[in-house]
Amino acid sequence: MRILFAGVAAAALLVAGIAHADAISDRQALIKKNGGAAGVLAKTVKGEMAFDEAAVLAALKTINDDMKQFRELFPAGSETGDTAASPKIWENMDDFKAKIAKMISDTDAAIAAPPKDKDALGPVLGTIGGNCGGCHETYRLQKS
Repeated sequence: MRILFAGVAAAALLVAGIAHADAISDRQALIKKNGGAAGVLAKTVKGEMAFDEAAVLAALKTINDDMKQFRELFPAGSETGDTAASPKIWENMDDFKAKIAKMISDTDAAIAAPPKDKDALGPVLGTIGGNCGGCHETYRLQKS
């Protein structure tokens, strides 16, 4: 019976470890995808890409959809491993999720009234970039 219990406990720990690793890799993938979407917006504002309303809207939707998933990828235990997520996230989860909610709200507004040209996109990108930067300053570990 002890062997069975030990085996079940070991399997549960293995599954939990895999789940946490998946949360880390999933959030890393979403952040990378968001970086690509933000890159489209930044290149457009800088004039490195021609303004394309469909591409801008797609980038905004990507960020919005990703943030809705992202907020769910911080289960207890996923603060360790190959991650740049600061332990402060788990210490202040309500504030962290509030920051994500603000990003979702701001991208919802931009999607509802999409910018029609590069000049209108600038302030939208400023807001989105401010959301990213504000969260990263507090909740992302700096690489040494």
